[in-house]
Amino acid sequence: MGMDVAEWIAVDWGTSNLRAWGIASDGNVTFSRSSDRGMGKLGREDYPGVLAGLLEGVDPSSGDVVICGMAGARQGWIEAPYLDAPADLAGLIFSAVRPEMSDSALQPRILPGVCLKAPGAEDVMRGEETQLLGLSALVPGFSGLVIMPGTHSKWATLSGTRVERFTTVMTGELFEVLKTHSVLRHSLQGELDGPGRDEGFDAGLSMGLDAPERLTATLFKVRAGSLLSGRGPDWCAGFLSGLLIGAEIGGQRDWIAGAEVPLIGSTGLCALYARALSRIGIAGRVVDATDATIAGLKTARKALA
Repeated sequence: MGMDVAEWIAVDWGTSNLRAWGIASDGNVTFSRSSDRGMGKLGREDYPGVLAGLLEGVDPSSGDVVICGMAGARQGWIEAPYLDAPADLAGLIFSAVRPEMSDSALQPRILPGVCLKAPGAEDVMRGEETQLLGLSALVPGFSGLVIMPGTHSKWATLSGTRVERFTTVMTGELFEVLKTHSVLRHSLQGELDGPGRDEGFDAGLSMGLDAPERLTATLFKVRAGSLLSGRGPDWCAGFLSGLLIGAEIGGQRDWIAGAEVPLIGSTGLCALYARALSRIGIAGRVVDATDATIAGLKTARKALA
C-alpha cells in the first residue's frame, strides 16, 4: 500500500467488520479501508495488531484514532462504559477510553455506548449513538423519532444532540431465525427475490400494521399460505418481511408523533421501512448509515477543539 495521509482516523469497529476513514483537516475523507476482522473474530490481545495492520502505510499527522462500535464492548478491546440515557451525545469523546497501543504512533480512543437503566425498559446501544450524533450534524436542529433499521432495529427519541429514550426491536434477527430454523423454512426454499416478493410484502405489512399484537398467530400464515394457496418462496419471504416490519411499526406506533422520521441504515432496508411508514401517513427520510457514522465521529472529535 502507498502512503495515505490524513489528520486523523475515524473507525467503526462492528461485530462483523472493521472500517476506517482518513479525515483531512478540512473534514474531507482522504481514504477508506475495511476488513472482516470484526469483534466477533478477535480476542482482546488481537486488537492492536489488527488496527496497526489495517492502517499500515497511513500517516495521521495527529496520531488520533477515534473508534465507535463493538471495540468498546465488554468482550471487545477494552470496555467503554455506557453513558446513561437521557444523555447529551455532544460530549461522547469526554467519556472515551484509551486502550494501550505500544510501539505505535497511533493514539486510539473508543467512544462509549448508551444505556437505559429504567426497570422494565432496560436497553443498550453501541455504535448507534455515534450515528445519532452524526444525524444531529447532518440535519441541524432535528428533534423527534429516529428509526435505525437493522438486525436489531433501534427506535430513539432525539432532541438536538440529546438522546432521550430508545428501544431495541429484534426484527432483522427474527427474520433470519424464522427463515433458517423454524417450520417456516420449508416455505422459504428457492428464489426469494422473485416477482411475488413485493405482493407478499404488502400483504404482510397490512397484517402486521393492523394487528401487531397477533404476530405470533399470523406468522404461521407463511407456512399455511404455501401449503394451501400455492404461495411461492418469493411471496412467502416478502410476507414474512412485511409482517415483521409491520408489527414492529404497529407495535411502536405510540412513539410516532407525526412529521418526518429519519431512517438510518442500509438503503434497501430503509426503503422498506419508508414504504411501511407511508402506509400510516408518515414520511421516511433515508440517511445512509456510513454518512451518519462518519459525521458522528467527526462531530465527537470536534468537541476536543
